[in-house]
Amino acid sequence: LCCECGQPHPLLDNHLYNFQDEVDDELICHICLQPLLQPMDTPCGHTYCFKCLENFMQEYSFCPMDRKKLSFQQCHKSSLLVRNLLDKLIVLCPFRAECQQTMQRCELEAHLQNRCPGFKKYQSELQRKKNPISKGKEDPPARGDTNTPKDPEVPSGGSSLVAESSGAAVVSLGTAEPGLVNPAFEETEEGENLPQRTSLVAETTTIEIHREDPEEELGMRIVGGKDTPLGNIVVQEVLRDSVIAADGRIAPGDHILEVNGVNISSVTHCQAVSFLRHPGPVLHLMLLQEKGFSSRTGQQESSSTNREVIHVTLVKRDRSEPLGIKLIRKTDEAGIFILDLLEGGLAAKNGKLSRNDRVLSINGQDLRQGTPEAAAQIIQTTESRVNFVILRQPGVQLGEAVEDGSSSNSSSSSSNGGSPVHHRRRPDQNHYRRKSSYQKKTVAIKKEPKESLGITIGGGRDNKNKLPIYVTSVQPIGCLFRDGRIKRGDVLLSINGIDLTHLNYYEAVSALKSNAASHSVTLKALEILSLNSPEASLDIREQGFSWSPLWITWLGLPSYLHFCQDVVLSKGNLESWGFSIVGGFEESKGNQPFFIKTIVPGTPAFRDRKLKCGDEIVAVNGVPAIGMSNSELIPMLKEQRNKVTLTVVSWPGSLV
Repeated sequence: LCCECGQPHPLLDNHLYNFQDEVDDELICHICLQPLLQPMDTPCGHTYCFKCLENFMQEYSFCPMDRKKLSFQQCHKSSLLVRNLLDKLIVLCPFRAECQQTMQRCELEAHLQNRCPGFKKYQSELQRKKNPISKGKEDPPARGDTNTPKDPEVPSGGSSLVAESSGAAVVSLGTAEPGLVNPAFEETEEGENLPQRTSLVAETTTIEIHREDPEEELGMRIVGGKDTPLGNIVVQEVLRDSVIAADGRIAPGDHILEVNGVNISSVTHCQAVSFLRHPGPVLHLMLLQEKGFSSRTGQQESSSTNREVIHVTLVKRDRSEPLGIKLIRKTDEAGIFILDLLEGGLAAKNGKLSRNDRVLSINGQDLRQGTPEAAAQIIQTTESRVNFVILRQPGVQLGEAVEDGSSSNSSSSSSNGGSPVHHRRRPDQNHYRRKSSYQKKTVAIKKEPKESLGITIGGGRDNKNKLPIYVTSVQPIGCLFRDGRIKRGDVLLSINGIDLTHLNYYEAVSALKSNAASHSVTLKALEILSLNSPEASLDIREQGFSWSPLWITWLGLPSYLHFCQDVVLSKGNLESWGFSIVGGFEESKGNQPFFIKTIVPGTPAFRDRKLKCGDEIVAVNGVPAIGMSNSELIPMLKEQRNKVTLTVVSWPGSLV
């Protein structure tokens, strides 16, 4: 950990801070999108962090904002006033478990060195490890002292509160994960000179959310579910001034594994929304949070009591075929564990491997003290048969109410950080397929000229997500309520022949009002069929203007109502793009859309801020993705060395 900011970051990178309040945009660096550090002014009037600008100018000769010609020598330190304003920003001590202090940013280093009990505890534990009592503690492969605290992980990107997660399970996802459909984690040819132990670090951690009003919404949007290619439930967005934002520990991209002790890693989207909207003063959540890339060593041994050893053989059609397995390491047990099985992948189709299985060996090579990187290397160099020996602990079945009659053979860590919770196998019909979930309808009614339509609407092409116009409520005072055919959630296509699909919100309101003055009104609309299903109706509690359809209801929207936008990502030769994808064509399921499942802290996709988990990839550099398989799209992404243009459709996640 850095002795100045108390956070993990590479030596030459900027310090990381946890700010108490949202920082004014004028004090934000437009390269790293963080509050300015050692601010430097350009002749064209822009301000950046010293290190950000220095690194940028090594590759380019223009200003990042207006692209005017620029050299680093022309830049100078910002005024003393600006530097003082930045130094006085209030930050939180990163060791929240032991220290609740807040202070000015310029005071944090002195606080850590002289007053912080959390940093003192960390230093003493570090010193103890540097001077072990016995030789056994020096050797990483040897059995570790389970009572000795582990060093906090050191991700290369992301400003995580490592000291706060002492009770969390920290795992490492290998850069060359076998079979994971993931352009973010695979090493490029230029990356061969990087440290061989570079891994993606993630944590499972349990947190409590307290609400003064048990009915108050949490204030986050979620995507995913077992009925979608994403599989897991993923946080898409945290709303400002919400309960979740005030707590500060949940971020976009976090995977929600448990809600109040109930495993939701294998439930439908609607079921997950229902669990998260359940009122109560305290909410217990278990999350998987990816922290970025890191170099790490050190492992611990664990007991294999009450577990069974299972032999599984997977047969690849050729050397390059992925297995569809995501491997991790844990802090509480040595070795490698299966975190996830990719839907439609070779391992998932085989059905004999499960989440949380510990991999003992692959093709006869002992991996009891191995790493995900070592396992990936064995798998990728194998021509055909991949022989696994795994260790499995019998788990606890979930109740009927959770699974709702469906099933899964997957498992995931429970709140104790290591024990698996198994589910029954889910049938193939739950696999997501792009299908029409709308039906067109034309509603023609006669009315009095002064009679109101009696509806409220949402959406509009000026909306953040560029949504079509949809009905948020049908009031019991208008002609449409009396007619009964227009329902909440219907997408409005036209009124009296006037196209509404390309209008912004205010244009649509004006069009509806002006045409409502007629003796007759003809509305064309799409009805969201899934909103009328028993499962979805259980999950909708928002009323009036705040109501919006669930995320999953947008997925079947006809393509002519999609609003596509281009996102251009740039990266250095040694970087990965920083996102993972799922979906694509499979013989058993046909064409499925590609979705972004993971965005890794500290990577180009994370810094750009335009991509979100749950976004659908429509095209790459103008080439349509429809009909492509994983094995076709991934090489296309890897071939783009420094720049790629993704055409995406972004739907708002379900509000909980």
